[in-house]
Amino acid sequence: MLQALLAGVASIKAQQTRINVIGNNLANVITVALKGSRVTFKDMIAQTMRGASGPTGTRGGQNALQFGLGVLVAGTDVNNEQGSLNATNRPTDIAVQGNGYLIVGNGSRMLYTRDGAFDLDANGDLVHRSTGEKLLGWSADADGVIDTSAPVTAASSIRIPIGQLSAVQVTTKVEFAGNLNANALPADEWQTQFAVYDTLGGKHDLQMRLFNRVANPTGAGVPAGAISAWSWEVTEPPSATVIGTSDGATPTGEPLYFDANGRLLNTSAVQGVTVAASNAPAFTFNLNFSDVNQLASETQVQASSQNGYPPGSLQGLAIGADGEILGLFTNGITRSLGRIAMAVFSNPAGLQISGSNTWRMTDNSGIPVIGTAATGGRGTLNAGFLEQSNIDIGSEFTDLIVTQRGFQANTRVVTTVEEMMQELRNMRR
Repeated sequence: MLQALLAGVASIKAQQTRINVIGNNLANVITVALKGSRVTFKDMIAQTMRGASGPTGTRGGQNALQFGLGVLVAGTDVNNEQGSLNATNRPTDIAVQGNGYLIVGNGSRMLYTRDGAFDLDANGDLVHRSTGEKLLGWSADADGVIDTSAPVTAASSIRIPIGQLSAVQVTTKVEFAGNLNANALPADEWQTQFAVYDTLGGKHDLQMRLFNRVANPTGAGVPAGAISAWSWEVTEPPSATVIGTSDGATPTGEPLYFDANGRLLNTSAVQGVTVAASNAPAFTFNLNFSDVNQLASETQVQASSQNGYPPGSLQGLAIGADGEILGLFTNGITRSLGRIAMAVFSNPAGLQISGSNTWRMTDNSGIPVIGTAATGGRGTLNAGFLEQSNIDIGSEFTDLIVTQRGFQANTRVVTTVEEMMQELRNMRR
């Protein structure tokens, strides 16, 4: 009877462990990205009263005579299945869809998490709300170039200095679009204005002149099929100094040659213009006339776009599915600020819970394989979303009932054994 008593006590202890796990699951049903756990049991060592014997010529075989001594907790398993995604519309919230973990650190050690609830602190670092740990990854250089081959350490935080970072972009090309009148006379011309920006963001207002229409041009450099040509010239008011031209002794480009269909023939020609800025280095940009036609209609040519910008400050950010963080500047520039690192493990179930929705590496989890999202088996990142817990309330309540019944049944075993032992003690009377 003592064995039955001890088996009942062991089962009560095991059921207590299971109820603890179920209670923790239900308590964290709305915890961001929490992975539910389960308890598995194993039978305790069995006591062998008689070993098994094989059959002989005169007697059949007999099985072993054994009975168990109770139950033990075999372990707790983590359910790493994907949780559903919930839209938060916060640009610093990140949901991992697929395999992998975000990496956070405090400068001395790294932790791993699926909880993508981050905020910007006073220094512009992306900080994990639960722990204050910094999100780790690769930072871009001044030109927006990211070296994802560099190692990620506990100090590899990503800084987003909203309002503190400025950016300019020098003009390197200006595109024109429109029509040049195919019936224009040699004396006809067209003028238009456009603006470009130097390396310091200074604005330069320039004037373009299209003139000297020539029918059936001849000479060196004229492409085959050309039936007309237009000259161009760029000046900088108010001095009207010519800074780029297709004419003269030192042209910076070619005339515009058109075929019988009104299409520009020399679209690949480099039409260069150099601006000598007073407070900044001189800079050169190219003119692109590939969207200019020559048809029998009035002349109307304008600058359609240019890629320079005045100074602007960082006002926001956007995170892509591959983890790239783009800075949004007030002048319209978007520039890469960094890229979020992710880690995958050969055995994610071997990670150890360290609290506050974070995990740490163990000998059985394997070492983290760190890289970028959407590569190497890593999942994608969804900005403006958070992953929900994967706990199934229905399953948890079912397990809760089963555990309660198991606990009650084993308390009855203990009570029954105690009553039987009491009857033995009463035999002396």
